[in-house]
Amino acid sequence: MLEAKFYDTLSRLRLQMSHKSSLNMSGNRKSVQKGISAEFSDFREYMPGDDLRRMDWNVYARSDKLYIREYMEEKEAIVSVLVDTSASMDYGEQKKSELAKELAAVVGFLALNNMDRLYLYDMKDMNRPIAVGGGKNAFHKVLKWLDTIRFDGNVDMLDAVKRCQKRGPGVTVIISDFLNPTMLDESTQTFEKLLQYLNYCKQRPVILHTMASEELYITLEGALNLIDAETEEKLRLTVDAKAIDSYEKELNRLTERMRKGCLGSRGTYVLCDTGRDKNQLVFEDLREIYDI
Repeated sequence: MLEAKFYDTLSRLRLQMSHKSSLNMSGNRKSVQKGISAEFSDFREYMPGDDLRRMDWNVYARSDKLYIREYMEEKEAIVSVLVDTSASMDYGEQKKSELAKELAAVVGFLALNNMDRLYLYDMKDMNRPIAVGGGKNAFHKVLKWLDTIRFDGNVDMLDAVKRCQKRGPGVTVIISDFLNPTMLDESTQTFEKLLQYLNYCKQRPVILHTMASEELYITLEGALNLIDAETEEKLRLTVDAKAIDSYEKELNRLTERMRKGCLGSRGTYVLCDTGRDKNQLVFEDLREIYDI
């Protein structure tokens, strides 16, 4: 996992939200509910029983009408992190699974450091999320959970997202390589359906597309026997310049489709390379997900 100094720098940032919180717990996010925090929201006419200390006498002097000052109440927001734990994630000289855990740790730390409510999901077992709250002192629970997850089998991603428990507006972070037949097949529109569902649930989607450097920059060549990590299906393929060019075009098409889909859903798409320097990845590539 990442070093303590890394988290000291990370503590200056916080996740960007697209919806105001409507929860009842106190926190650092502005809520749609009215309260008595320091940030002014609006005026409304006085009603019997209102706190006279919130009366705006300057407005009364100008209009001869009684108005109450309202303020935005600070609430905690919901941050859901879904980790793809399928077998394809356990690939690469620098494994996608390790990067996925590091990215989940980063998002978890950001959420807890800003007093948000964090839910962590193993996408193979969506019925048993772990809920973490109480600030960054609870971050050790995140690391402990990440140490227990195992990358094997396969995942139905759309079904997993639909099983995510509905707890009000917030941000949903999905960490995956998206190397799933239904996701890759543009005709099924599965990725777009996933984004539509999150939008329906008032979730800001953050897609962290986690890929191994070997998958992004092909160096293999010649006749190869390929084995699917999840289905164990075998494929004999001759890798030459034409095949690499075709692969790169399809990969670019996929990433551009995902990027445009997230943009249309008021979300964020980031391609995360296992070979990328971690500081550059988190503090440069991921800057779009921060509210700074």
